[in-house]
Amino acid sequence: MTRPLRLHPDRLLPADPATRTLARDLYESVAGLPIISPHGHTDPRWFATNAPFGNATELLLAPDHYIFRMLYSQGVRLEDLGLGGSGADPRAAWRLFAERYQLFRGTPSRIWLDWVFAEAFGIDVALEAQTSDLYFDTITEKLASPDYAPRALFERFNIEVIATTESPLDTLEHHDAIRASGWQGRVITAYRPDPVIDPEFEGFQANIDRFSAITGEDCRTWQGYLAAHRQRRAFFARMGATSTDHGHPTARTADLPHAEAEALFDRVVTGKGTSGDAELFRAQMLTEMAAMSLEDGLVMQLHPGSFRNHNARVFERFGRDKGADIPVSTEYVRALKPLLDRFGNEADFTLILFTLDESVYARELAPLAGHYPCLRLGPAWWFHDSPEGMRRFRRSVTETAGFYNTVGFNDDTRAFLSIPARHDLARRIDCGFLAELVMEHRLEDWEAAELARDLAYDLAKKAYKL
Repeated sequence: MTRPLRLHPDRLLPADPATRTLARDLYESVAGLPIISPHGHTDPRWFATNAPFGNATELLLAPDHYIFRMLYSQGVRLEDLGLGGSGADPRAAWRLFAERYQLFRGTPSRIWLDWVFAEAFGIDVALEAQTSDLYFDTITEKLASPDYAPRALFERFNIEVIATTESPLDTLEHHDAIRASGWQGRVITAYRPDPVIDPEFEGFQANIDRFSAITGEDCRTWQGYLAAHRQRRAFFARMGATSTDHGHPTARTADLPHAEAEALFDRVVTGKGTSGDAELFRAQMLTEMAAMSLEDGLVMQLHPGSFRNHNARVFERFGRDKGADIPVSTEYVRALKPLLDRFGNEADFTLILFTLDESVYARELAPLAGHYPCLRLGPAWWFHDSPEGMRRFRRSVTETAGFYNTVGFNDDTRAFLSIPARHDLARRIDCGFLAELVMEHRLEDWEAAELARDLAYDLAKKAYKL
């Protein structure tokens, strides 16, 4: 006997009846607002070609590291899910997922996936072993329809703008194709220079040579290297970029004298640098990127604190972004001081800080953002993009930084169909938090109504200059 799949209209809202009623009213006022998705990793090829997605596994399972990291933790081989070019049968991979769907109970993935199944595909029975083929066939059949083409889904989900993320070595041909197509959907890029900034990034030396070839600059000289960044940033801006994105291991910044910076660069690009040099170079480049942001107006994002590719065997076999990135403690107050000494008081420069280390919300990030004009706090992110993570974030930072030194919500995902589900979750949690403040007489109801819109829409649009 199959079990029903139902989404309760009051899901995630406060349990107290009076608070829930107010939260429901606030949520209903913002539920239909357009989605601003300023930080994410969807594939621009989807929107350039508008080719139909192939099947349920290709669309929902393969891009989502939240799913396969859980399955892997329970002994499922990634090859059997189709990763690494294994050629696994998509239906068989989906069955492995369906048979283990109970593993996702209590996780945000369960919330997002149930929304996708019920709202995007109209499925009304729960996913489990006996409904696996029903799900696979229903989803795959619908994906062949024009209503489920990438651009149609973009419009159906009421996405106003979505930012993808590309490296300086990307030609952005898919963004160019989108712009040339005449389609009105707004898909923009973001400048992610890690492959040519991080000396410990795989292929760094070859990346530097390719950087030279693309820009015509000699990127093995300090001045040529910086000029290449300015050139590519300008190109990205012409292709719609309003932001840069930096995934460094730590938040360390540096502001070296020119001669020391040049000598450090020479050690790095000749392969003579130490691991300490690599960290110092990343630190120096954050300050260099901040200087360029002040020149060209691109918003800067920094999200340190992840031990990338922790599982060496998985990394060697399958590469990056396979669910083995693990949060580590991260210090900001001393780490950011060299950059903030130069640019912290610049109102025309914006640096959005993310963290995977919740212990610094109240102690470091909220006080920093509550003082420096350039700083804003990104939302509860990655492992904390969850009901409890979002609540902890609001409770930790609001009293010190306020709401207006934060930037609303972004989904940071490769899983395209989860985008509206993630934004819906964030809107529900924020409206519940605001309702609690009203019931405690810490906000007026009209203030909560204004804030609900700000958190759902206006703050992200303003912070990212969209």
